[in-house]
Amino acid sequence: MSTDSPSGPLAGLNVVDFSSMISGGFATMTLADFGADVVKIEHPEYTDPLRDWPPMENGTSLWWKSIGRNKQCITLDLKSDDGREMALDLVEEADVVFENFRPGKMEEWDLAYDDLKEVNEDVIFVRISGYGQTGPMSHKPGFGTVAEAMSGWAHVNGFEDREPLLPPISLADLVAALYAVQSTMFAIFERDVGANASGEGQVIDVSLYEPLFRLFIGDVEAYDKTDKVPQRTGNSHPNSSPRGVYETEDGYIALSASAQAIFERVMHAIGRPELIEDERFETNEDRVEHADEIDAIIEAWTSQRPTEEVIEIMDEKEAIVGPINDIADIFEDEQFQARDDIIEIEDEDVGSLKTPNTVPKFSRTPGDVSHAGPRQGEHNERIYRERLDLSEEELEELREKEVI
Repeated sequence: MSTDSPSGPLAGLNVVDFSSMISGGFATMTLADFGADVVKIEHPEYTDPLRDWPPMENGTSLWWKSIGRNKQCITLDLKSDDGREMALDLVEEADVVFENFRPGKMEEWDLAYDDLKEVNEDVIFVRISGYGQTGPMSHKPGFGTVAEAMSGWAHVNGFEDREPLLPPISLADLVAALYAVQSTMFAIFERDVGANASGEGQVIDVSLYEPLFRLFIGDVEAYDKTDKVPQRTGNSHPNSSPRGVYETEDGYIALSASAQAIFERVMHAIGRPELIEDERFETNEDRVEHADEIDAIIEAWTSQRPTEEVIEIMDEKEAIVGPINDIADIFEDEQFQARDDIIEIEDEDVGSLKTPNTVPKFSRTPGDVSHAGPRQGEHNERIYRERLDLSEEELEELREKEVI
């Protein structure tokens, strides 16, 4: 599909993206996946660092090809007077503006919220930073790694007898990005549709650590009332049992029996229905207290059978199990294939490229992937000519001055 004809539920939403790296990049990619017109601004010399992240293909980052998809990319030096004025010209027609610099950087460039409001009073300004725009740490640079530690996430991740464990993906950035996306839609609804339909913009302040912290359901309340500090439990869940990863004859499966009915189905599947009435396992609270025992009983059964057989027997009893997939398994998985979770597009730099489809799926107005991450400044001519009405002579002068 051509970028000239956006589709999806957000078609017509105009986004100016000053952000770089993962949090802002994934947020604006998500909006672009569903039809938003995202114009990403990069410095003419110092581009988004993700353009240099491996793995590489033909000298091009596949990370960038993924997170930069569906966007239009232009270059602009925001520190220059011309660059600032051109940025404000773009903001004038924007619904939403994203940035994820250290707090104070946009103010340093005279691109603070008040500056944006002067040209577009109903603009929504989404600001993602390590620690938020306020507080004693707000001035510090922040990355997701520290947010994963500070939020409490690393403390509870891993096994009891090992060090706190960081995730193998950029979890804090990605969760913050999704919070930024949902809050953007909240603000648009409040401005344009809601009970009051204020018609006014506002600032959305998203830190990297708070979205992860917010995922700890019940922990604040529990500590307040009981002084309980959650600890690392490996693959077990502190509030539900049985739940975990169980070894099979040729690999592993994941199983969750959080509800009583599911637990009973698992016991029937492994041929131990008498354990349903066992006082150690009668209720979920009992099973949590005796989690090691019930896990050992289940694994004694799974470890004597190949993975495929375990899943087949569990499925027959309508227990809830699944395979432990790696990326190669995912490419061959029938469920992923049936739902077109991986699609193929063409790219000038790397050729035919498989990429994740948009998530979730809409019945009438689905998202779409029209192109992979563009080259640096690939859309300069289009954006500056069509939106700012600049001539070739003016563009050439800006190039000579290294503004674009």
